[in-house]
Amino acid sequence: MPTLFFRAQHALDTCRTLDFFAPLLIRLYLAPVMWMAGSRKLAHMDATIDWFDVGLGLPLPALMAWLATLTELMGAILLLTGLAVRWASIPLMITMLVALFTVHWPHGWQAIADPSSLFANERVQESAAKLTRARALLQEHGNYDWLTSSGRLVILNNGIEFAATYFVMLLSLFFTGAGRWVSIDYWLTRRLGTQA
Repeated sequence: MPTLFFRAQHALDTCRTLDFFAPLLIRLYLAPVMWMAGSRKLAHMDATIDWFDVGLGLPLPALMAWLATLTELMGAILLLTGLAVRWASIPLMITMLVALFTVHWPHGWQAIADPSSLFANERVQESAAKLTRARALLQEHGNYDWLTSSGRLVILNNGIEFAATYFVMLLSLFFTGAGRWVSIDYWLTRRLGTQA
């Protein structure tokens, strides 16, 4: 039995030659998320500044809005290329924490309201009746099949789920770095003679 375990462990250890896939996939997942968030803010900067001020009550709203926008846009580029990933993850994590506590925290865990979920709070529980009523109204007065042809109707709960998930992914990149082979960081450190 111990021999079987050691053989299985050795087989798992040989998978480490592919360990660059995990940080690469995390980077490729997060880059478009950050780019879309930053470009949306940039496209509507006046509204973004107003939201940071009136909606969120943040100090220095113009500065904070620009910092968040540029952090997300530059972070997306750095994640995509694998350049300065550990450094880039720091302001991106801070941005996620600010979003988590200022925007999403009051809404609980779930991003999409699902009353059957273990994490459903009172607000999410109440959404079931509202969604049922909305469906009935749309089926009676709207083109329901057309409205749902791109996906089912849901209620956005806007909880911390996505911000927390992105934070954990960025935290992982902070500790692992960009990964081997498919990152500028890796090739720079090899060229400079330091370990990746």
